[in-house]
Order: sequence, then structure tokens, then C-alpha cells
Amino acid sequence: MNILILSAGTRDKVVQYFKKELAGQGRVIATDCSNLAPAVYEADEFVLVPRITEAGYLERILDLCREKRIDGVLSLIDPELSLLAAHRDEFLAVGTTPIISDPEVVETCFNKFAMYQKLCSMGFRTAKCFRDPDAFFAAIEAGQMRYPVFLKPVCGSASLNISKAGCPEEVELLCKLNEDLLIQEYMDGQEYGADVYVDLISGEVISVFVKKKIKMRAGETDKSISYKDPALFALICDFVTRMGFRGILDIDLFQIGDKWYISEVNPRFGGGYPHAYACGVNVPAMIVNNLRGKKNEPAVGAYPAGVAMMKYNEIMIREMSDDE
Repeated sequence: MNILILSAGTRDKVVQYFKKELAGQGRVIATDCSNLAPAVYEADEFVLVPRITEAGYLERILDLCREKRIDGVLSLIDPELSLLAAHRDEFLAVGTTPIISDPEVVETCFNKFAMYQKLCSMGFRTAKCFRDPDAFFAAIEAGQMRYPVFLKPVCGSASLNISKAGCPEEVELLCKLNEDLLIQEYMDGQEYGADVYVDLISGEVISVFVKKKIKMRAGETDKSISYKDPALFALICDFVTRMGFRGILDIDLFQIGDKWYISEVNPRFGGGYPHAYACGVNVPAMIVNNLRGKKNEPAVGAYPAGVAMMKYNEIMIREMSDDE
């Protein structure tokens, strides 16, 4: 059993978890476009690859899957998820299973306005969104929206290029600077995150772990505490099943009063997944089971509440050549 983790970057823990799960019964190979990505040195083998935007990148990864006899492949960055989903058949043809949802579902996740429309059509609460500034200002005039609001790229990740606007002049200026912006209602409530796994074989939601977010940094959860709510579990399972997701999911939600709002979905490991793992939610084990042809038994909410995660900085020191 060999696992390929693409664009490992600084996600050392995820690499460690897979290596521990295989326990010598397989190998973890990690890639990155830089030899200064610390997570790759946690793997059994590191392969330096081109950037995903370079010509021939897909062929290089497919060759790697053949050469290393890779059973399952996953990526830890958003831009690469679309590539894995769109080229699923090519990976399957070389004997490698991409740990990712179908292309249509993945693309919906990465288009914030498309996800907003989908959530509305399915009857789930979510923040109001506008692509057209004129429609937004009309909603302000009608009392259907109020300041402040967030402006963010329609297709973006890691909380990059997000701005908060408190008046029409700021909205107009930001829209002039970048045409591909979404105007989104400010969610004045408590934010939560859910780490979810959907069985690759049965399509059933196997695991849901929810954390109350205490502090965020650069779009990732820095401090959180585990949380349990059967009604929230039911909402998440309903949403995930109806969307048709498979594999790993990271879902952002807000609680305002007694109502739950779904914010965003990332079809990959979230930056706060180590919190779930520490509470006994072993997604790498679930993935390995699926790759071995074994369905997982549902264990939604099978973890203790009230367990805190606190991230802190660590460093890796290695002797390196002058070449990066």
C-alpha cells in the first residue's frame, strides 16, 4: 500500500499520520516544488516536482504513480484538487485512486457564488452573496443588507485578498480594483469547523468532527475546542449526502442565535485536522481501509467534547545543498 501526498508543504502532521497508519506495510511518498517544504522530510521518500502550472506537470505525477506503484493520491492545496478530480480516469488507469470528489462538486466548492446558489437551492442557510454591485446596493436600499460586508475573490482560498467594507465608497473602490469579487453578508456569529469523511466505497458519511473556532490565523484555525451537537451532525450529513461528496471535507459554519449557516467547503484536509486526529478521528485509517477495498463503519460524533487544540510554532533544521 503506497500513498502519494502532493504539495505537502508545511503539513507535517498529515504525512506523519499516514506513515504511522501504514506501519511499515507500505510507503508514503511526498512531493513539492521546493526542497524547503518541511513536510516532505517526514515521508518515506520525497520527490521534487515542477509547479502545478508548468507544462507536463500532470504527466510527471502520472509517471510517478506508475513508477512508485501508488495506490492512492491526495493533495493538500486547493488548485491541485481540480486537477485530480478532472483527471480521475487517467489516475485510475495507472492503478491509482484519487482521494477526491467528482469534478462538478469540486468546482462548485471553489466558486463561492456557485456554492451560494447551490446552498440556497437546497434550502440551507448561508450568507447572502452578490456578484453585481448594483444588485447589492439595491438590497442595501431595500433594507435586505447592511454594512459591514466582506468582499472576496469568487474563486480564492487561504483567506487571500479578503477585505471588509463599511460604506458604499469602499465597496465601489474595491469593485473597481478587482472585477471578479463577491460581496458577502457579514456573519455576526460564532464560527465552527467540521472535518468530515465520506466513504469512497459506500458513499456514506462515516465521520464528522466539529470544533468551535477560538482564534484564526491566515485562514486556518489556530485555537479551537471540540464540540458536539446531534442536530448539527444531522445537518452536515444531509448536506454532504445530497451534494454527493466523497473523501475528505473541511466545512466552515456559523451559528447565529439557534440557527446554523453553512459558509464554505474545502474538499481536502483542513489546516485544523490535527485536532480531530488527536481526538481519535483517524481519517488516514479510513482512507487506507477504502484503498484496501474495505468499507468503514459510521462513527459520526465519536469523540470527546471539550478538548482544546492550541497550535504553536516549530522548526526543522537540515543540511541542504545550495540548490532549491
